[in-house]
Amino acid sequence: MTSLQKMISWIPALLDGAKITISLTILAVSAGLIVSLFLALGKMSKNILVNKFCGAYIFFFRGTPLLMQLYFIYYGLPEISTILTINNRFVAAFIAFGLNSAAYCAEIIRAAIQSIDKGQFEASRALGMSYTQTMRLVIIPQSIRRLIPPVGNEFIMVLKDASLVSIIALADITKVTRSISSSAASALVYIPAMILYLIITAVFTFIFHKMEKRHSIYE
Repeated sequence: MTSLQKMISWIPALLDGAKITISLTILAVSAGLIVSLFLALGKMSKNILVNKFCGAYIFFFRGTPLLMQLYFIYYGLPEISTILTINNRFVAAFIAFGLNSAAYCAEIIRAAIQSIDKGQFEASRALGMSYTQTMRLVIIPQSIRRLIPPVGNEFIMVLKDASLVSIIALADITKVTRSISSSAASALVYIPAMILYLIITAVFTFIFHKMEKRHSIYE
């Protein structure tokens, strides 16, 4: 069997790994965005307790390595209490990546909200809108346009960082690649694996680019 034939024969297994990588990334970033909205608003809150809690959360998850967070959630929590044991590797990875992504997205959302002219907030309050109505109907909709580029970058970063889940034996692209490399005693499998990563990254980069153009703040 030639080298090319070998690489082609490995593609089905790599595609199975790609399903895990893509699913984890989409779910983690989506969950992270939902949580991050509350974190961003909390960090801007005038309530000292809420402000400090959200600030501490963001500082912790941005200031510690994602690899350690993943290790702790999968291996460390069971040592604290068996009730905290997460047997499903995908769920453990989803929790770690979701919590981490929330911290980064919170800063993105906070920056986007604060970039909106304060006059719009004051005008909305002058019209009798509550704080919640102002944020929901005026500020946040405008912020979404400014969120697309940095959120797109965060998505691509998570997509590549997803390779870390191989340390807990979750069969993503990287884990499958290492398994094939070991069983076939060949490093050639890294070629199609890297090409696959490039293709996935290119597809999602294209999607976010289209979204950015469609919702451009300059239109």
